[in-house]
Amino acid sequence: MYKKKLEEIHTRDDISMKQAVEKWLEVFKLRKKFDESSIVSAWPEIMGPSIANRTQQIYIKDKKLFVKVESAVIKNELALMRRQIIGRVNEHVGQVIIEELVIL
Repeated sequence: MYKKKLEEIHTRDDISMKQAVEKWLEVFKLRKKFDESSIVSAWPEIMGPSIANRTQQIYIKDKKLFVKVESAVIKNELALMRRQIIGRVNEHVGQVIIEELVIL
């Protein structure tokens, strides 16, 4: 008798791990918080190590991204790139999470 391997047996309800996590985030209304924490943890990847190393604090509240930096030069550069930064951050999560950038 021929036995199928477990990997070969599929049912109609099979979903990928990614789909299961996405569904879980939606059901428990955790999507927004997950995306916000993803932005904070990916800040060095989004902005690069030179700016990330000079960032003292970063957090999100009411669709505003608050960034505290130590250098006046970096503050000025971030202010000039405000729209591009918001675009990069929202592109990283795949939806509009940030509408405003506040530089502290």
